[in-house]
Amino acid sequence: MDLSTRYLGMNLRTPLVPSASPLSDSLDNIKRMEDAGASAVVLYSLFEEQLTREREALDYHLARGTESFAESLTYFPAPEAFRAGPEGYLEKIRKAKAAVGIPIIASLNGASIGGWVEYAKKMEEAGADALELNVYFIPTDPARSSAEIEQTYLDILKAVKFVVSIPVALKLSPFFSSMSYMARRFDEAGANALVLFNRFYQPDLDLENLEIRPNILLSTPQALRLPLRWVAILYGRVKADLAATSGIHSSEDVLKVLLAGGSVAQLCSVLLRHGVGQIREVEKGIVEWMEKHEYESVRQLRGSMSQKSCADPAAFERAQYMQAVISYKA
Repeated sequence: MDLSTRYLGMNLRTPLVPSASPLSDSLDNIKRMEDAGASAVVLYSLFEEQLTREREALDYHLARGTESFAESLTYFPAPEAFRAGPEGYLEKIRKAKAAVGIPIIASLNGASIGGWVEYAKKMEEAGADALELNVYFIPTDPARSSAEIEQTYLDILKAVKFVVSIPVALKLSPFFSSMSYMARRFDEAGANALVLFNRFYQPDLDLENLEIRPNILLSTPQALRLPLRWVAILYGRVKADLAATSGIHSSEDVLKVLLAGGSVAQLCSVLLRHGVGQIREVEKGIVEWMEKHEYESVRQLRGSMSQKSCADPAAFERAQYMQAVISYKA
């Protein structure tokens, strides 16, 4: 059985790729993922805000008190001489590359073009096989138009592509007014893959302490419906590879992603709930289904139920909504 697939210019043994999560913070976990059958690993995200705070703190502590004694100005070199960069993350890339034989995809979550470019280049130099750009911000300014926000995404992608030579995936939110149009623009701007979709974690309100608190909810299989639909719609319409993430918990979920046209399925919540050994169980289920249905390779089934290949393309659009409403019985 040939489970191989091609993603971000890399030949992967299977379409099973653990997505960015706290699990990859441990080198031992990365090794266990490889042993369980992961074909590549997306490292946990490096947040630009963390690096900004680190740099600001260093500048503060180096400068504190220097105005009190003239001779103190010679104690330390100027702050610019310090390497106040993401050394821990870069070292994790280096160690992971030395420890495993599968591709390591670095994940960068930034907020400014300068930050994206600086750290993307450092990740490439540390040995990352590819980059996943996680564009994560909530446009709260009512004065900013949708065109400005869309251009921000494009500017970040273009800036990173200009300074690195490794493949770049763009992890997106589903909230563009025209997803197909933006997918085409990202494709034209050089995205090697589109990862559908980023999950925006919503805060909760603490009624006792009157505080806003984070509330992390792991995905359920129902969350797959949205990325599955858009993978099926975009397959064959963009050159970029398509990856689905969110709601992928079983071999059936992965098979749906492949049939819709995805190159890889990214696993997260299922691994957090049941451990990285679940990768092995998912792969086993894929093989059993393919044998039962007489498929010899992932390439053979990929995209066969996309909108482009479907006998009823409208099923992915409004007709599907109408049929669902009409057929529902209380």
